Amino acid sequence: MAICNLDLPVQVSGLSLSGPEQLAEELALTVAQALRTAIEARGRASLVLSGGRSPIAFFERLSGQELDWSRVVVSLADERWVALSHADSNEGLVRRHLLRGNAARAGFIGLYRPAQNLDEAAQRADQALAELPQPIDVLVLGMGEDGHTASLFPSSPNLASALSPDCRQRCLPMQAPTAPRQRLSMPLALLAGARLTLLAIQGQAKLATLSEALAGEDLAQMPIRAFFLHPLEIYWCP
Repeated sequence: MAICNLDLPVQVSGLSLSGPEQLAEELALTVAQALRTAIEARGRASLVLSGGRSPIAFFERLSGQELDWSRVVVSLADERWVALSHADSNEGLVRRHLLRGNAARAGFIGLYRPAQNLDEAAQRADQALAELPQPIDVLVLGMGEDGHTASLFPSSPNLASALSPDCRQRCLPMQAPTAPRQRLSMPLALLAGARLTLLAIQGQAKLATLSEALAGEDLAQMPIRAFFLHPLEIYWCP
């Protein structure tokens, strides 16, 4: 099943999978092969991930894939500004479920930085991301039912800067209007340059959001639309 609108000038393709287990397995196989290809071509690979609860099965399957993890640098598309030990930490999630076994040999660049305020934390994360190999080789995104991706939320004060193609910062302070946590996020200019971008979503509600996003053009209303202007592969399951 193709999940795309052929009437739009976009490069979107998709797979409809039987359930979360198949989605996690297929996504892990695709990501691992792309990382191997990058290592063979350039000697190293960069992988940028999204957090939340949905990716746990994918992270665990990816951690078992055979590849030279010592040549992989992992980072996050976004992060909640909470300590690593906090239950909402994306970095904590990645460390528990992906960076284990052979995958523990991968390098990791987290976005969370202790600081006096969120702006200072974003500046410190920006400096750390200078070590991330670019362009990003593999980017795995999720999507909220409001059409946000990474921490690019509709109505967030910094959204215009985050969506600007001229943004030179590698990390921006962001705010989720409907959630209490302050956020850090890579901007579109950095994310959209990825060699391979995958969007993983589950459930009928997310599929409805995707259909609505594909039918419109306002990026501020549904930031996920910004990624439809670039090659994008969608993995969906009920």
